[in-house]
Amino acid sequence: MSETTSAEVRDYYRARAAEAATGGTCCSTDTRTFGPAAYPGLGPGSAPDAALLSSLGCGNPTAVAELREGETVLDLGSGAGLDVILSARRVGPDGLVFGLDFLEEMLAVARRNIEDAEIDNIVLLKGTIEQIPLPAHTVDVIISNCVINLSLDKPAVFAEMARVLAPGGRLGISDVVAEDRLSPAERAERGGHSQCIAGALSVTEYRQLLDAAGLADAEVTFTQQAADGMHAAIIRARKPVEA
Repeated sequence: MSETTSAEVRDYYRARAAEAATGGTCCSTDTRTFGPAAYPGLGPGSAPDAALLSSLGCGNPTAVAELREGETVLDLGSGAGLDVILSARRVGPDGLVFGLDFLEEMLAVARRNIEDAEIDNIVLLKGTIEQIPLPAHTVDVIISNCVINLSLDKPAVFAEMARVLAPGGRLGISDVVAEDRLSPAERAERGGHSQCIAGALSVTEYRQLLDAAGLADAEVTFTQQAADGMHAAIIRARKPVEA
C-alpha cells in the first residue's frame, strides 16, 4: 500500500483502538447491521462485552467457518479479539487460535479482552497479513473480518493464506466485496480505504486471486449492502489435500 494510504489506515485503527473501551466504529456506515450487530445470537459469557462492542467487522466469520474441536485457527486482523475468543471456545482446549494484527495498540486491547474471557488457547502475533509470521502448513482454518480489503498487495495476502494452510485446510472470511460492474475508481467514490470500501475486490477479482493462490471451490456470497454496488460478503475456499 502507498505510504500515504498505509499511514491513513494505521492512524484510523489506532484511533479505533483508543476508543475500544467505549465501543468501536464499524467499517460500514450502517452500524445497525455491521460491527456488533453482526453477532445477534451471541449469548452471555460467550465473549466480554468490551470485545463485542469493539467489533469493527462486516460479518461473523466464526458463524460460517464450521470450526471443530481440536483445530488450529488463524484470524487475519484480529482487532479487539472478539473472533479469536469465539474461535477459541469453539475449538476447545485441544485447539489453538492465532490472532494476527499489525498494531500493538490493538493487540493490547485484545490481550485485555482475552484475559477477561479467561481463555488460554490463544496466541497473539504482531505482523502483517502480507507476511504472516507462521511456518507453512500451520493452520486448519483461516478467518478474517473486513480486513483483506485494506491491503494493497492482495496477491501476497492470498499467497500467504495458501502457504500457512495445511492441505485440506479452509477459509471462512467476511469482507466487503464489490459487484463486478464497479471499476476501482467507482469503488473509491463510495468510501475511503480505511472504511473498507475503496480497497474492496470485486467478485471476479476475489475468485481469480483465490484460484491463482491454488485455493479451490471458491464461493463469494453477498449478505448485506455496504454501499451502492458494495456488499458485505462471506468468502469460502479450501486448500486441496493433494497440495
